[in-house]
Amino acid sequence: MVFSNIGYSTREAFHHFRRNWSTSFGAVVTIFLSLFIIGTFVLGSAMLSSIVGNVEDRVTIQAFLSDDALQEDVDALRTRIEGWDNVESVTYKSKDEALQEYKQTMTNRNAADAVAALDGENPVPASLVIKLDDPQLVQSVAERLIADSSFATVCDDPDNVASSVQYGRETVERLFSVTNYIRIAALVLVALLAFVAFVFINNTIRLAIAARRREIAIERLVGASNSFIRGPFVMEGILEALFGAILAIGTLHGGMSYLVPKLESSLQFLSFEVPMNIVLQTYAGLLVIGLLLGLFGSAIAMRRFLKV
Repeated sequence: MVFSNIGYSTREAFHHFRRNWSTSFGAVVTIFLSLFIIGTFVLGSAMLSSIVGNVEDRVTIQAFLSDDALQEDVDALRTRIEGWDNVESVTYKSKDEALQEYKQTMTNRNAADAVAALDGENPVPASLVIKLDDPQLVQSVAERLIADSSFATVCDDPDNVASSVQYGRETVERLFSVTNYIRIAALVLVALLAFVAFVFINNTIRLAIAARRREIAIERLVGASNSFIRGPFVMEGILEALFGAILAIGTLHGGMSYLVPKLESSLQFLSFEVPMNIVLQTYAGLLVIGLLLGLFGSAIAMRRFLKV
């Protein structure tokens, strides 16, 4: 199809849309649903990665300290840990600060009554909070801390040093495992839905060719070029894919604008924000995928069923 043929091809494609609206509408809906589900999985995977990254950033090592530990020994341990590889910062949390933090994280009245029943006693130990440059290395740093003889002298439980060190690595590993499974499932589903949309466009163009065989034969008799005959069919496939992609992008954008604020207000401790560059890349990718499906679907249909 040459550029001079675009106007004619577009008019003919819209004319066929009106004349066979049910078939064309079915193709648009199929493309819309396929691209919408593809976009949902892509953005959902990006959202889940954001949640995992948010949780991972909060992974710290809590090193609980004995109430009898001397402050100078704690300070010396803190200074030495700050010099370890992959350690970003070490913060001392006093018993009072730990109890206040516990109060702020309580979510039920029974827990508040339990604190009131302590009658001024504070059973929560002081601790060193260790933040890492790379949370993936939290286990190795925790094991090094457990093996440190200086920590054994100031830890909350000298008889079981490991019990005085806590970190949330297990939770993050589970989240990464879930994320990987979702990404694999998304790739399989994307391929399947793209194939379904491709087949539907292919069949739609085949029906259009069958309905216009007599008109095509007349065009060939009067000397119409191959590109002139193919043009309307190519444009029809492109328009169907374009309409389906625009509907999918609009629905995704509306759904994201409504759903993300709702999730963030309900689960304020998690971040559901998807970077704008990923959102725009997803939209552009859906548009390109739609156009390629329309182009190749119609091209292959003509190659197999339009003998020109």
